[in-house]
Amino acid sequence: MVETLASIVFSASPLIYAAVGETIGEKAGVVNLSMEGTVMLSAMTGFVAALLSGSVLVGFLAAAGVGAIMAAIVALASIELFLNHSAVGFVLTLLGIAHSPFLGDRFVGREGESVSHLAIPGLSRIPVAGPVLFSQDLMVYGSYLVVILATVFMFRTRRGLEMQGVGERPEAAFARGIPVIRLRYVYAIIGGALAGIGGAAFSLDVILGWRAGLTANYGWIALAIVIFGGWNPVRAALGAYLFGALQTLSLKLQPALPSLSQVLPLMPFVFMILVLVLIYLPTFRRAGDQHPALRRIFAGDPPSALGTAFRRE
Repeated sequence: MVETLASIVFSASPLIYAAVGETIGEKAGVVNLSMEGTVMLSAMTGFVAALLSGSVLVGFLAAAGVGAIMAAIVALASIELFLNHSAVGFVLTLLGIAHSPFLGDRFVGREGESVSHLAIPGLSRIPVAGPVLFSQDLMVYGSYLVVILATVFMFRTRRGLEMQGVGERPEAAFARGIPVIRLRYVYAIIGGALAGIGGAAFSLDVILGWRAGLTANYGWIALAIVIFGGWNPVRAALGAYLFGALQTLSLKLQPALPSLSQVLPLMPFVFMILVLVLIYLPTFRRAGDQHPALRRIFAGDPPSALGTAFRRE
């Protein structure tokens, strides 16, 4: 059981980076639907950069750069050109999916760099929690830090409240002297960089290596986790762990149910979709309106100005 829990925490870390990054961008009002292409292209870029340079750090920096560029394109198209977020994001997704196998073809099957295991002295000896949480590697520990920092920043700092104001009421924020457009660029790019790091975490830490379709559908799952988490980093992390648990369960069930071996790997994706549908059913929403505490736990509302263009008068 301890080993199973440790594997869930380990496998969920890339999704945490991507989901928290998208949460940051959407909190500022920018929807980055290029996540699927971003994660896949950055996974390829991170692996290739680490392989050629011999440095895992270079790989993650290159992947973060790819994610930041993709997010900057989405932000530019929506903020300056007033183009539809969804259309631009889907086009970039298709570009990322198409170019990652093309550019990384000659690196398929090659052994490259990987993140080293690093147990935290003392903490790793705590019963159960030690092996599960503190006998991992730096990327997993980084995912804890990203969730904590994002949560504290969003809900406990003035800058975080300004970011939420930009996503909720950009006109009111602008009237108070807050640079709406600049902040939307900044947070969209930060979110994209985190998504890029998540992509590299797949190829340099969790799955290792590169092949076409290595991260297929994980970008979409990251987007779904943002909604599942109600635009809250802690709940997004819990969503990532839930998805990791479902994946582990599907793998455990395959030997017992060999006739369903082709179906079981797809069940985590189907379950996440069903949960999202359930959360946003009118009946569930009405129950949430009657019991605010229940709604805070299981659902959340998107920023009011999410995906809308801001025009300076």
